[in-house]
Amino acid sequence: MVPLTERAERLRSALDVGGDELDPGAVAQARGVVQRVQERWALKGGRTVVALAGSTGSGKSSLFNALVGREVSTISPRRPTTAEASAAVWGEEPAGELLDWLGIGDRHQVVADGDEGELDGLVLVDLPDFDSRELRHRVEADRVLERADVFVWVADPQKYADARLHDDYLQPLRHHDTVMLVVLNQVDRIRDKDDVQQVRDDLRRLVQADGAGDHDVIVTSARTGEGLQDLRARIATVVSARNAAEARLVADLRTSADRVGEGVAPQTPVLTEAADDRLHDALKQASGVPVVLDAIERDYLRQANARAGWPFTRWMSALRPDPLKRLRLGDDTPGPAGIAPSDVRAVLGRSSLPSPTPAARANVQLASRQVAEDAGTELPVRWQEALVEAASPTEDNLADALDQAVVSTPLRTRAPVWWSVLGVLQLVLALLAVAGLLWLALVAVLGWFALPVDVPFWGPVPIPLALLVGGLVAGLLLAMVAAVAARVGARRRRRHVEELLDDAIDEVSYQHVRRPVTTVLDRHEKTRELLERAGA
Repeated sequence: MVPLTERAERLRSALDVGGDELDPGAVAQARGVVQRVQERWALKGGRTVVALAGSTGSGKSSLFNALVGREVSTISPRRPTTAEASAAVWGEEPAGELLDWLGIGDRHQVVADGDEGELDGLVLVDLPDFDSRELRHRVEADRVLERADVFVWVADPQKYADARLHDDYLQPLRHHDTVMLVVLNQVDRIRDKDDVQQVRDDLRRLVQADGAGDHDVIVTSARTGEGLQDLRARIATVVSARNAAEARLVADLRTSADRVGEGVAPQTPVLTEAADDRLHDALKQASGVPVVLDAIERDYLRQANARAGWPFTRWMSALRPDPLKRLRLGDDTPGPAGIAPSDVRAVLGRSSLPSPTPAARANVQLASRQVAEDAGTELPVRWQEALVEAASPTEDNLADALDQAVVSTPLRTRAPVWWSVLGVLQLVLALLAVAGLLWLALVAVLGWFALPVDVPFWGPVPIPLALLVGGLVAGLLLAMVAAVAARVGARRRRRHVEELLDDAIDEVSYQHVRRPVTTVLDRHEKTRELLERAGA
Protein backbone atom coordinates (compact mmCIF):
# COMPACT_ATOMS: atom_id res chain seq x y z
CA MET A 1 0.00 0.00 0.00
CA VAL A 2 1.25 3.48 -0.87
CA PRO A 3 2.22 5.47 2.25
CA LEU A 4 -0.13 8.32 3.13
CA THR A 5 2.50 11.06 2.92
CA GLU A 6 3.59 9.82 -0.50
CA ARG A 7 -0.01 9.95 -1.74
CA ALA A 8 -0.33 13.52 -0.49
CA GLU A 9 2.92 14.53 -2.19
CA ARG A 10 1.79 12.97 -5.46
CA LEU A 11 -1.49 14.86 -5.31
CA ARG A 12 0.27 18.13 -4.51
CA SER A 13 2.70 17.57 -7.39
CA ALA A 14 -0.17 16.83 -9.76
CA LEU A 15 -1.82 20.12 -8.81
CA ASP A 16 1.44 22.00 -9.41
CA VAL A 17 2.11 20.32 -12.75
CA GLY A 18 -1.47 20.61 -13.99
CA GLY A 19 -1.66 24.29 -13.06
CA ASP A 20 -4.32 26.39 -14.73
CA GLU A 21 -5.47 23.51 -16.91
CA LEU A 22 -7.20 21.90 -13.90
CA ASP A 23 -10.55 22.95 -12.47
CA PRO A 24 -9.88 25.74 -9.92
CA GLY A 25 -12.59 24.50 -7.55
CA ALA A 26 -11.25 20.95 -7.56
CA VAL A 27 -7.70 22.24 -7.11
CA ALA A 28 -8.66 24.41 -4.14
CA GLN A 29 -10.48 21.50 -2.51
CA ALA A 30 -7.53 19.17 -3.13
CA ARG A 31 -5.03 21.61 -1.67
CA GLY A 32 -7.23 21.82 1.40
CA VAL A 33 -7.16 18.03 1.67
CA VAL A 34 -3.36 17.96 1.39
CA GLN A 35 -3.15 20.60 4.11
CA ARG A 36 -5.49 18.63 6.38
CA VAL A 37 -3.49 15.45 5.78
CA GLN A 38 -0.32 17.19 6.91
CA GLU A 39 -2.02 18.70 9.96
CA ARG A 40 -3.85 15.53 11.02
CA TRP A 41 -0.83 13.30 10.48
CA ALA A 42 1.21 15.57 12.72
CA LEU A 43 -1.43 14.97 15.44
CA LYS A 44 -1.81 11.29 14.72
CA GLY A 45 -1.24 9.91 18.21
CA GLY A 46 -3.47 7.00 19.14
CA ARG A 47 -6.85 8.70 19.17
CA THR A 48 -9.77 8.18 16.81
CA VAL A 49 -12.30 10.93 16.17
CA VAL A 50 -15.79 9.52 15.60
CA ALA A 51 -18.46 12.04 14.56
CA LEU A 52 -22.18 11.47 15.01
CA ALA A 53 -23.86 13.23 12.07
CA GLY A 54 -27.52 13.46 11.28
CA SER A 55 -30.43 15.65 10.36
CA THR A 56 -32.64 17.58 12.74
CA GLY A 57 -34.67 15.25 14.93
CA SER A 58 -32.66 12.12 14.13
CA GLY A 59 -31.87 11.65 17.82
CA LYS A 60 -28.09 11.70 17.49
CA SER A 61 -27.64 13.87 20.60
CA SER A 62 -29.70 11.39 22.62
CA LEU A 63 -27.57 8.63 21.13
CA PHE A 64 -24.45 10.58 22.07
CA ASN A 65 -25.62 10.94 25.68
CA ALA A 66 -26.52 7.26 25.82
CA LEU A 67 -23.04 6.25 24.64
CA VAL A 68 -21.37 8.63 27.07
CA GLY A 69 -23.60 7.45 29.91
CA ARG A 70 -24.82 10.86 31.06
CA GLU A 71 -26.47 14.03 29.81
CA VAL A 72 -23.61 15.80 28.09
CA SER A 73 -25.17 17.18 24.94
CA THR A 74 -28.11 19.51 25.64
CA ILE A 75 -31.31 18.79 23.73
CA SER A 76 -33.78 21.58 23.02
CA PRO A 77 -37.28 20.85 24.37
CA ARG A 78 -38.97 22.74 21.52
CA ARG A 79 -36.98 22.00 18.39
CA PRO A 80 -34.45 19.21 18.84
CA THR A 81 -31.25 20.70 17.51
CA THR A 82 -27.57 20.89 18.50
CA ALA A 83 -26.01 24.34 18.24
CA GLU A 84 -22.33 23.57 18.90
CA ALA A 85 -20.23 20.45 18.56
CA SER A 86 -19.54 18.57 21.77
CA ALA A 87 -16.79 16.02 22.36
CA ALA A 88 -16.52 13.14 24.80
CA VAL A 89 -13.04 11.75 25.39
CA TRP A 90 -12.17 8.24 26.56
CA GLY A 91 -8.73 7.35 27.88
CA GLU A 92 -5.80 9.15 29.47
CA GLU A 93 -3.91 10.14 26.34
CA PRO A 94 -3.93 13.96 26.03
CA ALA A 95 -6.48 15.13 23.49
CA GLY A 96 -6.23 18.90 23.90
CA GLU A 97 -4.14 19.57 20.79
CA LEU A 98 -6.39 17.33 18.69
CA LEU A 99 -9.56 19.02 19.97
CA ASP A 100 -8.01 22.44 19.36
CA TRP A 101 -7.39 21.40 15.76
CA LEU A 102 -10.98 20.18 15.54
CA GLY A 103 -12.10 23.51 16.94
CA ILE A 104 -14.28 21.93 19.64
CA GLY A 105 -14.48 23.80 22.92
CA ASP A 106 -17.20 21.73 24.65
CA ARG A 107 -15.17 18.78 25.98
CA HIS A 108 -16.04 16.02 28.44
CA GLN A 109 -13.76 13.38 29.89
CA VAL A 110 -15.43 10.00 30.25
CA VAL A 111 -14.32 7.95 33.22
CA ALA A 112 -14.05 4.34 32.07
CA ASP A 113 -15.84 1.70 34.13
CA GLY A 114 -16.81 -1.78 33.13
CA ASP A 115 -16.90 -2.15 29.36
CA GLU A 116 -16.03 1.50 28.75
CA GLY A 117 -12.33 0.58 28.73
CA GLU A 118 -12.75 -0.88 25.25
CA LEU A 119 -13.34 2.68 23.99
CA ASP A 120 -9.99 3.92 25.25
CA GLY A 121 -8.66 6.41 22.66
CA LEU A 122 -12.10 7.45 21.38
CA VAL A 123 -13.07 11.06 20.81
CA LEU A 124 -16.81 11.00 20.17
CA VAL A 125 -18.25 14.18 18.65
CA ASP A 126 -21.89 15.23 18.56
CA LEU A 127 -22.29 17.54 15.56
CA PRO A 128 -24.85 20.23 14.86
CA ASP A 129 -27.56 19.17 12.44
CA PHE A 130 -26.36 19.28 8.84
CA ASP A 131 -29.83 20.40 7.71
CA SER A 132 -30.31 23.03 10.40
CA ARG A 133 -32.13 26.24 9.53
CA GLU A 134 -29.21 28.08 11.08
CA LEU A 135 -26.40 28.54 8.58
CA ARG A 136 -23.73 28.61 11.28
CA HIS A 137 -24.92 25.20 12.50
CA ARG A 138 -24.51 23.69 9.02
CA VAL A 139 -21.11 25.32 8.58
CA GLU A 140 -19.96 23.96 11.94
CA ALA A 141 -21.15 20.45 11.07
CA ASP A 142 -19.38 20.49 7.70
CA ARG A 143 -16.18 21.87 9.22
CA VAL A 144 -15.88 19.10 11.80
CA LEU A 145 -16.94 16.43 9.33
CA GLU A 146 -13.99 17.43 7.15
CA ARG A 147 -11.64 16.58 10.03
CA ALA A 148 -13.28 13.58 11.68
CA ASP A 149 -11.76 10.12 11.28
CA VAL A 150 -14.98 8.11 11.27
CA PHE A 151 -18.55 9.05 10.27
CA VAL A 152 -21.56 7.61 12.07
CA TRP A 153 -24.56 8.60 9.97
CA VAL A 154 -27.63 8.68 12.19
CA ALA A 155 -30.96 8.50 10.36
CA ASP A 156 -34.50 8.21 11.67
CA PRO A 157 -37.48 6.34 10.18
CA GLN A 158 -39.09 9.57 8.95
CA LYS A 159 -36.10 11.17 7.14
CA TYR A 160 -33.76 8.29 6.29
CA ALA A 161 -34.30 8.93 2.55
CA ASP A 162 -33.68 12.67 2.82
CA ALA A 163 -31.94 13.95 -0.34
CA ARG A 164 -29.52 16.15 1.60
CA LEU A 165 -28.11 13.14 3.44
CA HIS A 166 -27.70 11.05 0.31
CA ASP A 167 -26.87 13.64 -2.36
CA ASP A 168 -24.69 16.03 -0.37
CA TYR A 169 -22.93 13.67 2.02
CA LEU A 170 -23.05 9.99 1.13
CA GLN A 171 -22.60 10.12 -2.64
CA PRO A 172 -19.23 11.98 -2.49
CA LEU A 173 -17.92 9.37 0.01
CA ARG A 174 -17.53 6.37 -2.28
CA HIS A 175 -13.96 5.81 -1.05
CA HIS A 176 -14.89 6.14 2.66
CA ASP A 177 -16.84 2.96 3.23
CA THR A 178 -14.22 1.63 5.67
CA VAL A 179 -14.62 4.65 7.95
CA MET A 180 -18.41 4.80 7.98
CA LEU A 181 -21.17 3.38 10.14
CA VAL A 182 -24.86 3.73 9.30
CA VAL A 183 -27.39 3.85 12.13
CA LEU A 184 -31.19 3.73 11.97
CA ASN A 185 -32.21 5.39 15.24
CA GLN A 186 -35.58 5.83 16.97
CA VAL A 187 -36.83 2.42 15.83
CA ASP A 188 -39.02 2.40 18.92
CA ARG A 189 -41.35 4.65 16.91
CA ILE A 190 -42.04 1.79 14.52
CA ARG A 191 -44.56 -0.56 16.05
CA ASP A 192 -44.31 -3.46 13.61
CA LYS A 193 -40.96 -5.27 13.72
CA ASP A 194 -41.38 -6.29 10.10
CA ASP A 195 -41.56 -2.62 9.20
CA VAL A 196 -38.27 -2.03 11.06
CA GLN A 197 -36.55 -4.61 8.88
CA GLN A 198 -38.10 -3.12 5.76
CA VAL A 199 -36.90 0.39 6.60
CA ARG A 200 -33.50 -0.98 7.53
CA ASP A 201 -33.18 -2.81 4.22
CA ASP A 202 -34.37 0.23 2.32
CA LEU A 203 -31.79 2.46 4.02
CA ARG A 204 -29.07 -0.06 3.24
CA ARG A 205 -30.13 -0.12 -0.39
CA LEU A 206 -30.11 3.68 -0.65
CA VAL A 207 -26.63 3.92 0.88
CA GLN A 208 -25.37 1.29 -1.51
CA ALA A 209 -26.97 3.15 -4.43
CA ASP A 210 -25.12 6.27 -3.29
CA GLY A 211 -21.87 4.40 -3.90
CA ALA A 212 -20.92 4.69 -0.23
CA GLY A 213 -20.58 0.94 0.27
CA ASP A 214 -22.70 -1.98 1.44
CA HIS A 215 -23.21 -1.39 5.16
CA ASP A 216 -24.98 -3.47 7.76
CA VAL A 217 -27.33 -0.83 9.15
CA ILE A 218 -27.26 -0.73 12.96
CA VAL A 219 -30.75 -0.45 14.48
CA THR A 220 -30.85 1.63 17.69
CA SER A 221 -33.14 3.42 20.10
CA ALA A 222 -31.64 5.82 22.58
CA ARG A 223 -34.89 5.72 24.58
CA THR A 224 -35.11 1.95 25.01
CA GLY A 225 -31.40 1.18 24.72
CA GLU A 226 -31.96 -1.16 21.78
CA GLY A 227 -28.83 -1.65 19.65
CA LEU A 228 -26.62 0.56 21.82
CA GLN A 229 -24.35 -2.31 22.75
CA ASP A 230 -23.96 -3.26 19.11
CA LEU A 231 -23.12 0.33 18.15
CA ARG A 232 -20.64 0.61 21.02
CA ALA A 233 -18.97 -2.64 19.93
CA ARG A 234 -18.70 -1.45 16.34
CA ILE A 235 -17.12 1.82 17.47
CA ALA A 236 -14.79 -0.08 19.81
CA THR A 237 -13.63 -2.24 16.91
CA VAL A 238 -12.79 0.83 14.85
CA VAL A 239 -10.99 2.49 17.75
CA SER A 240 -8.94 -0.56 18.65
CA ALA A 241 -7.64 -0.89 15.08
CA ARG A 242 -5.85 2.48 15.45
CA ASN A 243 -5.88 3.04 11.68
CA ALA A 244 -9.10 4.99 11.12
CA ALA A 245 -7.31 8.35 10.84
CA GLU A 246 -5.05 7.07 8.09
CA ALA A 247 -7.91 5.31 6.30
CA ARG A 248 -9.97 8.51 6.35
CA LEU A 249 -7.09 10.60 5.00
CA VAL A 250 -6.34 8.06 2.27
CA ALA A 251 -10.00 8.12 1.27
CA ASP A 252 -9.94 11.92 1.15
CA LEU A 253 -6.86 11.89 -1.07
CA ARG A 254 -8.41 9.31 -3.38
CA THR A 255 -11.62 11.32 -3.61
CA SER A 256 -9.73 14.52 -4.37
CA ALA A 257 -7.57 12.74 -6.95
CA ASP A 258 -10.74 11.46 -8.63
CA ARG A 259 -12.33 14.89 -8.68
CA VAL A 260 -9.23 16.61 -10.01
CA GLY A 261 -8.81 13.71 -12.41
CA GLU A 262 -12.07 14.69 -14.10
CA GLY A 263 -10.02 17.49 -15.61
CA VAL A 264 -7.63 15.15 -17.45
CA ALA A 265 -8.19 12.51 -20.12
CA PRO A 266 -7.74 8.78 -19.49
CA GLN A 267 -4.87 8.75 -22.00
CA THR A 268 -2.54 11.40 -23.35
CA PRO A 269 -2.74 11.76 -27.15
CA VAL A 270 0.26 12.15 -29.43
CA LEU A 271 0.92 14.52 -32.31
CA THR A 272 -0.44 13.21 -35.59
CA GLU A 273 1.87 12.93 -38.56
CA ALA A 274 -0.72 14.39 -40.93
CA ALA A 275 -1.04 17.63 -38.97
CA ASP A 276 2.73 17.83 -38.63
CA ASP A 277 3.18 17.45 -42.39
CA ARG A 278 0.60 20.11 -43.07
CA LEU A 279 2.36 22.51 -40.72
CA HIS A 280 5.70 21.76 -42.35
CA ASP A 281 4.31 22.50 -45.81
CA ALA A 282 2.73 25.75 -44.60
CA LEU A 283 5.98 26.92 -42.99
CA LYS A 284 7.88 25.94 -46.10
CA GLN A 285 5.68 28.12 -48.27
CA ALA A 286 5.71 31.01 -45.80
CA SER A 287 9.50 30.98 -45.53
CA GLY A 288 9.93 31.37 -49.29
CA VAL A 289 11.62 28.00 -49.80
CA PRO A 290 10.14 27.54 -53.30
CA VAL A 291 11.66 30.88 -54.30
CA VAL A 292 15.03 29.82 -52.89
CA LEU A 293 14.92 26.45 -54.66
CA ASP A 294 14.14 28.09 -58.00
CA ALA A 295 17.04 30.48 -57.43
CA ILE A 296 19.36 27.57 -56.60
CA GLU A 297 18.40 25.77 -59.79
CA ARG A 298 18.93 28.90 -61.92
CA ASP A 299 22.21 29.63 -60.14
CA TYR A 300 23.49 26.13 -60.86
CA LEU A 301 22.62 26.42 -64.52
CA ARG A 302 24.23 29.85 -64.72
CA GLN A 303 27.45 28.64 -63.09
CA ALA A 304 27.55 25.46 -65.18
CA ASN A 305 27.20 27.47 -68.38
CA ALA A 306 29.87 29.91 -67.21
CA ARG A 307 32.31 27.10 -66.43
CA ALA A 308 31.52 24.41 -69.00
CA GLY A 309 29.48 26.16 -71.69
CA TRP A 310 30.57 27.13 -75.20
CA PRO A 311 33.36 29.66 -74.68
CA PHE A 312 32.07 31.97 -77.40
CA THR A 313 28.77 32.51 -75.53
CA ARG A 314 29.93 32.29 -71.91
CA TRP A 315 30.10 36.07 -71.67
CA MET A 316 26.31 36.10 -71.75
CA SER A 317 26.21 34.35 -68.34
CA ALA A 318 28.05 37.28 -66.83
CA LEU A 319 25.20 39.55 -67.92
CA ARG A 320 22.65 37.50 -65.98
CA PRO A 321 22.14 38.54 -62.32
CA ASP A 322 23.16 36.13 -59.59
CA PRO A 323 19.77 34.80 -58.35
CA LEU A 324 21.10 33.97 -54.88
CA LYS A 325 22.98 37.21 -54.48
CA ARG A 326 19.79 39.10 -55.22
CA LEU A 327 18.20 37.28 -52.27
CA ARG A 328 21.30 37.98 -50.16
CA LEU A 329 21.89 34.26 -49.91
CA GLY A 330 24.61 31.76 -50.63
CA ASP A 331 27.52 34.10 -51.46
CA ASP A 332 30.35 34.73 -49.02
CA THR A 333 32.71 36.40 -51.50
CA PRO A 334 33.84 39.82 -50.21
CA GLY A 335 32.87 42.76 -52.37
CA PRO A 336 34.97 45.80 -53.33
CA ALA A 337 34.76 47.17 -49.82
CA GLY A 338 35.73 43.83 -48.28
CA ILE A 339 32.16 43.15 -47.13
CA ALA A 340 30.54 39.84 -48.01
CA PRO A 341 26.78 39.21 -48.18
CA SER A 342 27.15 36.96 -45.13
CA ASP A 343 28.40 40.01 -43.21
CA VAL A 344 25.31 41.94 -44.24
CA ARG A 345 23.11 39.06 -43.13
CA ALA A 346 24.90 38.98 -39.77
CA VAL A 347 24.14 42.67 -39.26
CA LEU A 348 20.61 42.77 -40.62
CA GLY A 349 19.72 39.28 -39.45
CA ARG A 350 17.54 38.76 -42.51
CA SER A 351 17.70 37.79 -46.15
CA SER A 352 15.98 39.64 -49.00
CA LEU A 353 13.32 36.98 -49.40
CA PRO A 354 9.86 38.43 -49.98
CA SER A 355 7.59 38.53 -46.94
CA PRO A 356 4.96 35.81 -46.80
CA THR A 357 1.65 36.71 -48.35
CA PRO A 358 -1.45 37.08 -46.15
CA ALA A 359 -2.67 33.77 -47.52
CA ALA A 360 0.59 32.07 -46.52
CA ARG A 361 0.43 33.56 -43.01
CA ALA A 362 -3.18 32.45 -42.63
CA ASN A 363 -2.21 28.98 -43.80
CA VAL A 364 0.52 28.80 -41.15
CA GLN A 365 -1.92 29.88 -38.44
CA LEU A 366 -4.45 27.34 -39.61
CA ALA A 367 -1.87 24.56 -39.77
CA SER A 368 -0.51 25.44 -36.31
CA ARG A 369 -3.99 25.41 -34.85
CA GLN A 370 -4.68 22.10 -36.57
CA VAL A 371 -1.68 20.57 -34.81
CA ALA A 372 -3.12 21.66 -31.45
CA GLU A 373 -6.66 20.63 -32.28
CA ASP A 374 -5.65 17.20 -33.53
CA ALA A 375 -3.57 16.63 -30.40
CA GLY A 376 -6.30 17.85 -28.06
CA THR A 377 -9.32 16.11 -29.55
CA GLU A 378 -9.72 13.75 -26.59
CA LEU A 379 -8.61 16.25 -23.92
CA PRO A 380 -10.79 18.42 -21.65
CA VAL A 381 -11.46 21.98 -22.79
CA ARG A 382 -8.84 23.64 -20.58
CA TRP A 383 -6.09 21.44 -21.99
CA GLN A 384 -7.34 22.05 -25.53
CA GLU A 385 -7.12 25.80 -24.98
CA ALA A 386 -3.60 25.42 -23.59
CA LEU A 387 -2.56 23.47 -26.68
CA VAL A 388 -3.97 26.11 -29.01
CA GLU A 389 -2.14 28.84 -27.12
CA ALA A 390 1.10 26.83 -27.17
CA ALA A 391 0.78 26.30 -30.93
CA SER A 392 0.31 30.01 -31.64
CA PRO A 393 3.72 31.74 -31.72
CA THR A 394 3.85 35.43 -32.54
CA GLU A 395 4.12 36.14 -36.26
CA ASP A 396 7.29 38.22 -35.91
CA ASN A 397 9.16 35.56 -33.95
CA LEU A 398 8.10 32.83 -36.36
CA ALA A 399 8.96 34.90 -39.44
CA ASP A 400 12.43 35.71 -38.05
CA ALA A 401 13.03 32.06 -37.18
CA LEU A 402 12.04 30.93 -40.66
CA ASP A 403 14.26 33.52 -42.31
CA GLN A 404 17.20 32.55 -40.11
CA ALA A 405 16.60 28.91 -40.97
CA VAL A 406 16.97 29.73 -44.66
CA VAL A 407 19.90 32.11 -44.13
CA SER A 408 21.86 29.58 -42.07
CA THR A 409 21.43 26.73 -44.57
CA PRO A 410 24.38 26.20 -46.96
CA LEU A 411 22.94 26.67 -50.43
CA ARG A 412 26.09 26.08 -52.49
CA THR A 413 28.51 23.18 -52.45
CA ARG A 414 31.85 22.50 -54.08
CA ALA A 415 31.81 22.88 -57.86
CA PRO A 416 31.43 19.53 -59.67
CA VAL A 417 34.59 18.10 -61.27
CA TRP A 418 32.89 17.79 -64.64
CA TRP A 419 32.61 21.59 -64.84
CA SER A 420 36.41 21.82 -64.88
CA VAL A 421 36.88 18.86 -67.22
CA LEU A 422 34.37 20.12 -69.79
CA GLY A 423 35.66 23.66 -69.35
CA VAL A 424 39.18 22.56 -70.28
CA LEU A 425 37.90 20.57 -73.28
CA GLN A 426 35.85 23.54 -74.40
CA LEU A 427 38.91 25.78 -74.23
CA VAL A 428 40.97 23.25 -76.25
CA LEU A 429 38.24 23.02 -78.89
CA ALA A 430 37.88 26.77 -78.98
CA LEU A 431 41.64 27.17 -79.46
CA LEU A 432 41.56 24.63 -82.28
CA ALA A 433 38.70 26.48 -83.95
CA VAL A 434 40.51 29.82 -83.57
CA ALA A 435 43.73 28.28 -84.89
CA GLY A 436 41.86 26.93 -87.92
CA LEU A 437 40.22 30.28 -88.48
CA LEU A 438 43.54 32.14 -88.28
CA TRP A 439 45.17 29.60 -90.56
CA LEU A 440 42.41 30.02 -93.14
CA ALA A 441 42.67 33.79 -92.82
CA LEU A 442 46.41 33.59 -93.43
CA VAL A 443 45.86 31.42 -96.49
CA ALA A 444 43.30 33.90 -97.80
CA VAL A 445 45.64 36.85 -97.31
CA LEU A 446 48.53 35.10 -98.96
CA GLY A 447 46.28 34.08 -101.83
CA TRP A 448 45.17 37.71 -102.17
CA PHE A 449 48.78 38.68 -102.75
CA ALA A 450 49.19 35.78 -105.18
CA LEU A 451 51.76 34.15 -103.01
CA PRO A 452 52.09 30.42 -103.24
CA VAL A 453 50.56 28.60 -100.23
CA ASP A 454 50.80 24.91 -99.54
CA VAL A 455 47.79 23.84 -97.39
CA PRO A 456 47.90 20.34 -95.91
CA PHE A 457 44.84 18.14 -96.27
CA TRP A 458 43.25 15.57 -94.04
CA GLY A 459 41.73 13.36 -96.61
CA PRO A 460 39.73 15.62 -98.91
CA VAL A 461 39.39 18.36 -96.24
CA PRO A 462 41.99 21.06 -95.64
CA ILE A 463 43.31 20.80 -92.11
CA PRO A 464 42.66 24.51 -91.27
CA LEU A 465 39.03 24.06 -92.28
CA ALA A 466 38.83 20.79 -90.32
CA LEU A 467 40.20 22.58 -87.27
CA LEU A 468 37.70 25.42 -87.58
CA VAL A 469 34.61 23.37 -88.31
CA GLY A 470 35.58 20.50 -86.04
CA GLY A 471 36.34 22.84 -83.12
CA LEU A 472 33.07 24.71 -83.56
CA VAL A 473 30.88 21.63 -84.04
CA ALA A 474 32.55 19.66 -81.25
CA GLY A 475 32.30 22.67 -78.96
CA LEU A 476 28.60 23.06 -79.67
CA LEU A 477 27.98 19.34 -79.16
CA LEU A 478 29.94 19.44 -75.91
CA ALA A 479 27.95 22.50 -74.85
CA MET A 480 24.74 20.56 -75.46
CA VAL A 481 26.06 17.70 -73.35
CA ALA A 482 27.01 20.21 -70.64
CA ALA A 483 23.51 21.75 -70.75
CA VAL A 484 21.87 18.36 -70.25
CA ALA A 485 24.29 17.52 -67.43
CA ALA A 486 23.67 20.95 -65.91
CA ARG A 487 19.91 20.40 -65.83
CA VAL A 488 20.41 17.02 -64.13
CA GLY A 489 22.87 18.53 -61.68
CA ALA A 490 20.60 21.49 -61.00
CA ARG A 491 17.73 19.19 -60.09
CA ARG A 492 20.05 17.13 -57.89
CA ARG A 493 21.35 20.28 -56.19
CA ARG A 494 17.78 21.45 -55.72
CA ARG A 495 16.79 18.17 -54.04
CA HIS A 496 19.85 18.24 -51.81
CA VAL A 497 19.26 21.81 -50.66
CA GLU A 498 15.56 21.10 -50.24
CA GLU A 499 16.43 18.32 -47.81
CA LEU A 500 18.64 20.72 -45.86
CA LEU A 501 15.93 23.36 -45.83
CA ASP A 502 13.34 20.76 -44.81
CA ASP A 503 15.51 19.91 -41.80
CA ALA A 504 15.89 23.61 -40.95
CA ILE A 505 12.13 24.25 -41.32
CA ASP A 506 11.42 21.14 -39.26
CA GLU A 507 13.61 22.54 -36.48
CA VAL A 508 11.63 25.80 -36.56
CA SER A 509 8.40 23.81 -36.47
CA TYR A 510 9.68 21.86 -33.49
CA GLN A 511 10.99 24.86 -31.54
CA HIS A 512 8.03 27.17 -32.11
CA VAL A 513 5.04 24.84 -32.37
CA ARG A 514 5.63 21.17 -31.72
CA ARG A 515 7.80 21.52 -28.64
CA PRO A 516 5.38 23.91 -26.86
CA VAL A 517 2.52 21.57 -27.76
CA THR A 518 4.51 18.54 -26.61
CA THR A 519 5.31 20.33 -23.36
CA VAL A 520 1.59 20.73 -22.66
CA LEU A 521 0.98 17.08 -23.53
CA ASP A 522 3.85 16.01 -21.27
CA ARG A 523 2.37 18.05 -18.42
CA HIS A 524 -0.98 16.37 -19.03
CA GLU A 525 0.61 12.93 -18.96
CA LYS A 526 2.59 13.65 -15.80
CA THR A 527 -0.50 15.11 -14.12
CA ARG A 528 -2.54 12.07 -15.13
CA GLU A 529 0.09 9.66 -13.81
CA LEU A 530 0.47 11.52 -10.51
CA LEU A 531 -3.29 11.62 -9.97
CA GLU A 532 -3.57 7.95 -10.84
CA ARG A 533 -0.84 7.05 -8.36
CA ALA A 534 -2.29 9.33 -5.69
CA GLY A 535 -5.68 7.67 -6.04
CA ALA A 536 -4.45 4.11 -6.42
